[in-house]
Amino acid sequence: MLSHFEPDFARFIQAEMQTDLAHDYQHVLRVVNNATKLCQQEDAIDAVVLPAAWLHDCLSLPKDHPQRAQASQLAADKAIAFLTSIKYPAEHYQAIHHAICCHSFSANIPPTTLEAKIVQDADRLDALGAIGIARCLQVSSQLKRPLYAPEDPFCTNREADDKSYTLDHFYQKLLKIKDSMHCDSAKKEANKRSQYMLTFLAQLDAEIAQ
Repeated sequence: MLSHFEPDFARFIQAEMQTDLAHDYQHVLRVVNNATKLCQQEDAIDAVVLPAAWLHDCLSLPKDHPQRAQASQLAADKAIAFLTSIKYPAEHYQAIHHAICCHSFSANIPPTTLEAKIVQDADRLDALGAIGIARCLQVSSQLKRPLYAPEDPFCTNREADDKSYTLDHFYQKLLKIKDSMHCDSAKKEANKRSQYMLTFLAQLDAEIAQ
């Protein structure tokens, strides 16, 4: 059943998503890939997980947009309208809507189903590791934020402020993601990717100190 609808998902997300550099079609494909693996490992309902993964960013607002906290709920509404238009099975709408709503950090909506937890994990994995570093730099460059605070680059003696400095986002959010994962396999992958990020920061520290 899903294979019949996935080309429609792909066409819709490419045409409709409002992207920044870090929330492009390749991000969606990575989240779908993560979600597919987690769905199989956790024995979840793929008819909920995969549409939610495909459509989770069908409406995406910039990090500094005043309605950022409402973006995932707006995306969920938009996704359900689209699914209705292509006659996707209606019994899954409520679960898909919930999964899209709570995938976002900004929304701060706790996932209450396995499927929603998987979609959240799948999306958050893409904020970690090498791809997470690259995406963080993309967003910060777009927002014209300096790389680090010269007097204390790694937030050793000050509160992290990711609205002012790029590296602060590691300490304010990214390095904490692993502790928010739900699925065992996602936790394992998140820990591995987080360790890579710590290695990157250690190397950057060594280069800055030279």
